[in-house]
Amino acid sequence: MKLLKKTLLTATVVLTLNLTGCGYNTLQVKDEAVTAAWSEVENQYQRRADLVPNLVNVVKGSAAHEESVLTEVTQARSNVAGLKVDKEVLEDPELFKKYQEAQSQLTGALSRLIAVSENYPDLKANQQFQELQVQLEGTENRIAVARNRYITTVQDYNSYARQFPQVMTAKVIGMKTKPNFSAETGAEKAPTVSFN
Repeated sequence: MKLLKKTLLTATVVLTLNLTGCGYNTLQVKDEAVTAAWSEVENQYQRRADLVPNLVNVVKGSAAHEESVLTEVTQARSNVAGLKVDKEVLEDPELFKKYQEAQSQLTGALSRLIAVSENYPDLKANQQFQELQVQLEGTENRIAVARNRYITTVQDYNSYARQFPQVMTAKVIGMKTKPNFSAETGAEKAPTVSFN
């Protein structure tokens, strides 16, 4: 009986020591860090999406015949809002890419909207438009910071999850590497600048 108790105690200690070295707990902590970093990215994207209707309404008043640009911005915002964003996006590189593309479309549409404002001195002088433009610029900076933090957190998680013995633990419990942001299509080419 004493030998059985001693053997069970020894087996328990050995098993516990082996499990602490497998990285399970650290994988869980790093996975949660990725989720938290992603939540911050989403938060900043939502902040931008909330600014869009106000910006569109101000521009409508001064630049009503720029309907195509206003429609493009509204459609891009709608596309972003229509995407289901949950933890599944972080697990599926295709969904992640689709979400990233929708956000890029909104960014481009907003850039064109701001560019259109250059043609309307009354709009550029409008206090509400100026305030919204400053908020939008600040939000774009916040998005860049949040994305950078997400990139760093995913790099940390992915590096850890690919190391031995964590890679074995990750496989057993079904944890995979996380997708990360990548440059937009065409970003590798420098824009053409012409001073005609």
